[in-house]
Amino acid sequence: MSTRLARLRQEMHERGMDAFFVSSLPNVRYLSGFSGSNGLCVVTGKEMVLVTDSRYARQSRVEARRCRRIVTSQGLIEAVAEDGNLKRVRNAGFEPDHISYAQYRSLKRLFPGVTFLGHGDLGEDLALTKDPAEVENIRKSAGISDRVFMEVVSLIRPGVKEVELAAEISYLQKRHGGERDAFEPIVASGERALLPHARATGKRIKHGEMAILDFGTTCGGFCSDLTRTVAVGKPSSRAREMYALVLEAHGAAIAAARGGMMARDLDAVARGILRRAGYGRYFVHSLGHGLGLSIHERPRVSPLSREELRSGSVITIEPGLYVPGVGGVRIEDDVLLTRTGCRVLTGAPRELMIL
Repeated sequence: MSTRLARLRQEMHERGMDAFFVSSLPNVRYLSGFSGSNGLCVVTGKEMVLVTDSRYARQSRVEARRCRRIVTSQGLIEAVAEDGNLKRVRNAGFEPDHISYAQYRSLKRLFPGVTFLGHGDLGEDLALTKDPAEVENIRKSAGISDRVFMEVVSLIRPGVKEVELAAEISYLQKRHGGERDAFEPIVASGERALLPHARATGKRIKHGEMAILDFGTTCGGFCSDLTRTVAVGKPSSRAREMYALVLEAHGAAIAAARGGMMARDLDAVARGILRRAGYGRYFVHSLGHGLGLSIHERPRVSPLSREELRSGSVITIEPGLYVPGVGGVRIEDDVLLTRTGCRVLTGAPRELMIL
């Protein structure tokens, strides 16, 4: 927490800011430790203040011991204004993607002498690298998802509904120690596997289809994100070819990943393999994304990224192919970037399973 706060204050100083409003709940938690559903952090050069409501009076006292707390029965921004600790502030930043227009108007009305500027990158920077305790929580979450996958595959057979498998995933993750689903589990089979973010439906899985399972849980608030694709019955030769290519692209990206390289260059490693095999147009999403308290964080590992990957970041590596008439294939793992390579945190089998 203290390292992140010091880094934020240094950036504030360099950009001429006297205060910074942190409204994204994951970033509030990264800074203060507070995990409630209603909170705001205000950082100045001298202190950090957490503002929340009376439901979280006790919880905030336990979780946010390194900052001053304001527990209020009114709006969070109104409570900051009433507190009066920003009377000498002239320039303040905020997270533009995490504040409503109504809240922005409140800032302008309640702090008429302050110039407010959006600095979304400052909040996002807080989460870019993980400390050892945070990595351990992600590793625990990943271990649970690995175990759940091995149990769920025994339930996959023709006639089973996608929603039934999704329900089992949610149940098993909690049974094995996960706090909650990191996101709604994806179970997509046959033509529905062409949709990278397909929600599970009442569709029954058929013999000969490929089925994608994409899910994760949380420990200490930190997410895992695991995807595996299985064949239900004998797959077609085209499906086998797709799987082999995705597995090759996945392995090459794992071998190449390290802190200090450009995110777009890592994406290019996997994308190049699929493109050279004639499947480039069927890889329709980015190679991966950052992972932490939120399921999608910076960095985005895509051809459009202009960001350098950092040692200490946790990212996903998830190449996929989606071919009409055949179905979809995706393989995803979570990795911790280091200066010399990466450490894979998920461990479910990656070879094609034929059920």
